[in-house]
Amino acid sequence: MYIFGAGGHGKAIIDLVVSDSEFDVDGLFDDNENGKIMGIPVGNINDHQFSKNQDFHIAIGNNQTRKDLSETFKVNYPKLIHPSSTISKYSSIGEGTVVMPQCSIKAMTAIGRHCIVNAGAIIGHDVTIGDFVHVAPNSAVAGFVNIQEGAHIGIGASVIQGVTIGKWSIIGAGAVVIRDVPEYSVVVGNPGKVIKSVMHHNTTP
Repeated sequence: MYIFGAGGHGKAIIDLVVSDSEFDVDGLFDDNENGKIMGIPVGNINDHQFSKNQDFHIAIGNNQTRKDLSETFKVNYPKLIHPSSTISKYSSIGEGTVVMPQCSIKAMTAIGRHCIVNAGAIIGHDVTIGDFVHVAPNSAVAGFVNIQEGAHIGIGASVIQGVTIGKWSIIGAGAVVIRDVPEYSVVVGNPGKVIKSVMHHNTTP
């Protein structure tokens, strides 16, 4: 497997692949080439010729960047799931999505493409998660929640049942979401309140 991204999330992905995956790391690429990361040389992706059958993972925390790269490089994007996570056989997970350690994903939940379900996150039953979403560590999402494309659920945030979180919104760390969140909104606090809007797709938390 080839990995794009040599930052903090990239290191976590390398660790997952090397330690607990059916894949090996065949190459590591980043725009900022910088020697080796965890013993793996970092190269420039523009210097490599890819075939559509090669396995690739976009190890970038920024949701918009993952979307851009997935649309640029038409290769194979297998999902990555840490063996310590519990995932219902009645759920589905899209291509390129990673489920990090100690996550719990309940029945009838559908997770889209190129998402990050980070360490310790709990996803309830009948949840719909769009493409390019990041659910940060120790977040809790109750049943029948709809998280739309590109949203970011901050570390330790809680989302009650039945809520819709609009696309490319940011839920702040520790926020408690008890009502629907409009698209491109930033929500903080307990109970969560919209404090501002974000520019189109500018969802770096």
